[in-house]
Amino acid sequence: MPSKVSEAIEVLRSLPGDQQEAVARSILDYAAQDDEWQLTDDQVAEVQRRTANRNRRVFSVAEARRRTRHLDA
Repeated sequence: MPSKVSEAIEVLRSLPGDQQEAVARSILDYAAQDDEWQLTDDQVAEVQRRTANRNRRVFSVAEARRRTRHLDA
């Protein structure tokens, strides 16, 4: 077993029972997820619409945060 997994199990064992259950559910939910993402037809159309304009302006994360800072309440 990889060392991080062993370490995580030891930490998990040190938690109270209700927290152990919550973490175990989260791990099982994560493991059950399908690795493939499926877009709906509407989502595909939206991606195509947004990427169609070759002259579109793309913002950095910092710029997007600056522009939307006023929305944080």
